[in-house]
Amino acid sequence: MGSSSWTKKKEKARKSAEELAQELVRLYAEREHRHGFPFLKDNDWQVTFEASFPFTETPDQNKCIEEIKADMESDKCMDRLVCGDVGYGKTEIAFRAAFKAVMSGKQVAFLAPTVILAQQHYENFKKRLGDFPVKVGLSTRFVSPKEQRNVLNGLKEGTIDVLFGTHKILSKNVTFKDLGLLIVDEEQRFGVKDKEKIKQMKTNVDCLTLSATPIPRTLYMSLLKVRDMSLLTTAPRERLPITTEIEEYNLDTVITAINRELKRGGQVFYLHNRIEDLEEVAMVLRKAIPSAIIEYAHGQMAAEELEDIMHRFIYEGVQVLVSTTIIENGIDIPNVNTIIIDRADRLGLAQLYQLRGRVGRSDKKAYCYLFYPDTGTLNDDAVKRLRVLSENTELGSGFKVSMKDMEIRGAGNILGREQSGHLEAVGLDMYLKLIEEEINRLTNTEEANERDVLLELDYTGFIPNSYITDPSQKFEMYKRIASITTEGQLEGLKTEAENRFGPLPEEVDNLFCIAEIKIICRKLKIYHLKEVRGIADVEFSQVSAINPSKVVHLVSLSGGRVRLDPRRMDHLTLDTQAVSLKDKALFILETLRRLI
Repeated sequence: MGSSSWTKKKEKARKSAEELAQELVRLYAEREHRHGFPFLKDNDWQVTFEASFPFTETPDQNKCIEEIKADMESDKCMDRLVCGDVGYGKTEIAFRAAFKAVMSGKQVAFLAPTVILAQQHYENFKKRLGDFPVKVGLSTRFVSPKEQRNVLNGLKEGTIDVLFGTHKILSKNVTFKDLGLLIVDEEQRFGVKDKEKIKQMKTNVDCLTLSATPIPRTLYMSLLKVRDMSLLTTAPRERLPITTEIEEYNLDTVITAINRELKRGGQVFYLHNRIEDLEEVAMVLRKAIPSAIIEYAHGQMAAEELEDIMHRFIYEGVQVLVSTTIIENGIDIPNVNTIIIDRADRLGLAQLYQLRGRVGRSDKKAYCYLFYPDTGTLNDDAVKRLRVLSENTELGSGFKVSMKDMEIRGAGNILGREQSGHLEAVGLDMYLKLIEEEINRLTNTEEANERDVLLELDYTGFIPNSYITDPSQKFEMYKRIASITTEGQLEGLKTEAENRFGPLPEEVDNLFCIAEIKIICRKLKIYHLKEVRGIADVEFSQVSAINPSKVVHLVSLSGGRVRLDPRRMDHLTLDTQAVSLKDKALFILETLRRLI
């Protein structure tokens, strides 16, 4: 890669990062200075409502509840993301926040991405309320016009305390008398326009966002502290990991999986995300398994028909439901413990994770089958997505999957509509670094003014779950390793990691090795090191940084493995001649050390 081309790309990315950083700093300042409504301390009714919860709260739940209450009772507007797997208690946390808001005389909007999920939240909240004098309403396309008018009038008059609904809540004709809290469930499932309306809606009210797998933009906003984040990582006692199988589509495998589930009295989701031939897929399965009761459903059905099918699946003996992604959010059926996903390669990582979370909601062993047509049809990103799912099958993997999603897709235009852009040109690591630098500059944060280093290596390190189990601790360690700038910091963090978590596994040692390469690159004024198939191209930002005598000495001793191109004096080429990833890293490291 020529230095001129790279410089142009980087400067364009830097300009974009500057604009984005300015907006982030503005948002953060607004958030810090925006006064919200200080909700009242818990009263007796709040205590009684929470005591009626039929399960024992996990430590994560208790911590999260405390954080939310502290936010609500302060005079600043809350903007908190609660990240936790399906079944980890996010909904109960939201219900307690909603009840607290009502106890302070405020109204609540509870926004869900699907009709089914909104309906489920509505019914569950009414059950939790019992005899408490809290009035709830529902706004979805399944609600009759007459009922809808009554709900709208109740909101205006203040007789409805909590409104559950889909994007219809965001309509212009929906007016709250005194809205105090907005709860958004699975924000990533809303469209661009809806997200813009949500952003406007939460300007002057407290906002609580729930997600198992937040989109990269949402996650990064939380990591930048533009919004707060709480993690739920403790699994319910009875939950078991979901067995995930990823393979080429095979009808015999499908039949075997369905029959196995039906034999133990369970039910099956079969996801096929094409309405055009959904019925045909259902017919194939009916022919293959004639004894099974199989129905199909999709979002373009008439409301009454869809509602009837779902009711029969939940309560009246339908055993296999062939459907589109309408099942992604909100169908909580403990008896469904097998899900089969056809053309999993076409779905996003967060989406696949959400779908897998539709099963395994009881104490039974659950199965998820991710099918693709053949390996020749898969692009690199599809392969990465499926690999992430196969590697993260343990309980509580949602946060880790989101982090991987951010790595694969990039954080995107964090504030706007785009999910790509300059990231593709310079890479996620570099783009986020540019944003961070600009934020530090705008906020007068003192930070080492070292030249950026871009590493493009065929290998990387990672922190396995067996080494650090807690996602927040793991992410903190990733951040600290990435921010290392000196040998002293590197050795200090190595020692700390070994003292806290034990001897470094090879994967973590690789991370520190890469961090050391970055340190040396900064010393040598190297800002781009690209390695492909064992050949590393080293680009210096300043030719003057190269010590000629050391370079000549190194080249002469290398036996042709180190070359200096006389036409590009700011480049060195290193031939690692190594097969193993570790050996490649060590060769590059030892070679660069000789230039210092």
